[in-house]
Amino acid sequence: MSTAIVVGSGPNGLAAAVALAREGVEVTVLEAAPTIGGGTRTSELTPGLLHDHCSATHPMTVGSPFLRTLDLERHGLRWRLPEIDCVHPLDSGDAGVLHRSVTGTADGLEERDGRMWQRLFGPVAGHYDALAEDLMRPLLHLPKHPLPMAAFGASALLPAGVVARLWRSERARALFAGVAAHAFRPFHRPMTAAVGLMIIGAGHRHGWPVAAGGSRAISDALAALLADLGGRIETGVPVRSMAQLPPADVVLFDLAPRAVAEIVGDRLPGRVARAYRRFRHGPGAFKVDFAVDGGVPWRNEAARRAGTVHLGGPYDEVAHTERMIHAGRMPTRPFVLVGQQYLADPQRSDGDVHPVWTYAHVPHGYDGDATEAIVGQIERFAPGFRERVLAMSVRPPSGFEEYNPNYVGGDIVTGANTALQLVMRPRIALDPYSTGVPGLFICSAATPPGAGAHGMCGAGAAASALRHLRATKQTVNS
Repeated sequence: MSTAIVVGSGPNGLAAAVALAREGVEVTVLEAAPTIGGGTRTSELTPGLLHDHCSATHPMTVGSPFLRTLDLERHGLRWRLPEIDCVHPLDSGDAGVLHRSVTGTADGLEERDGRMWQRLFGPVAGHYDALAEDLMRPLLHLPKHPLPMAAFGASALLPAGVVARLWRSERARALFAGVAAHAFRPFHRPMTAAVGLMIIGAGHRHGWPVAAGGSRAISDALAALLADLGGRIETGVPVRSMAQLPPADVVLFDLAPRAVAEIVGDRLPGRVARAYRRFRHGPGAFKVDFAVDGGVPWRNEAARRAGTVHLGGPYDEVAHTERMIHAGRMPTRPFVLVGQQYLADPQRSDGDVHPVWTYAHVPHGYDGDATEAIVGQIERFAPGFRERVLAMSVRPPSGFEEYNPNYVGGDIVTGANTALQLVMRPRIALDPYSTGVPGLFICSAATPPGAGAHGMCGAGAAASALRHLRATKQTVNS
């Protein structure tokens, strides 16, 4: 029987382990932290309330081509949908409102903008599952669905700022900007439309669900499946060198590229080591979790029913703050994401005290305190919020890196979404999961298709590892 070691138990490490175990490989997962899950951990960050530590809302996870093959519901994973997916409030009290339905979203916009929304996102949503098969893998491949890919690519290659001009109303432009900002890139850069288009398309196809009981339910379900397949997980086992690892036919690293370079050391080819050490990380996140009595008193009624609320004001303001953080300057009014997961999953609350999940986009490695800036942004659209806060838990960029070393400088997407790194990450190679050392692979969110709890990075790396095992077996038998 072939053997494998997976270093790291985030959703990609666990997905890789499951993919290998399904093919009869004996798998051991080694996790440095006391608990599994990486970015999908959940705990009581404030007394009696369940807070997601990082990844919280999962439009691209529920539709993951790999996870959908696993029947994780059998292992306890349940998806819960809010009444409204996302709201982007404006200072006037108006808001852009994102419903699961393309038509429902379009109906909330001005007539011309609604038609344009349907024209752009109708085909993306309609072909989303086919698009996901091609887009959630290395881009250098022969597409299975060339026509939908070509149509999507025509818009995805554009800067987000160019796509935003399709709409005339601030409501529509701001709504798109808030989702496009998930790329952590200035809107004038090429391909910055891609992330916004994909997330909105995923939402219109599958909604913006949360996992019942917290995002840890995703990693718990993967771990339970792995156990059923005979795999093992060992926690509290930090790996700093290859000498610490037991013998195995393949090793997969759910780690940032620089960490892989440190562990593998001189065994890495020089060109690979240089690429891993030059791998670019993006801006950081500053997170504050609140315990809020009665929930957030949003001025806009739709925001009170939305699982996610984006705070950044009009399009031009969001574009300006994203340029600032990319340039290393902290804006007075940062872009803030607010998660109200308890609306879809009430078990996270304690009576009328609710967990509210927030983070602000901040410069890479930001060492200031953005707590008041986050509270100020919420107060801007929900006057009286401050008086409702009973407790809070703060995690700055350094705290994110301590919590998960893959989040270098607070970069929770594990790599800047530059045009090159969107196409070729973590290095220029036909097989981005290969380290250049036979039997060693990288499977973190630094590989295609990038950040998320979708497990597709792990599945892609496992496919490369399985090809290596088959080729090695054929060589031995010949």
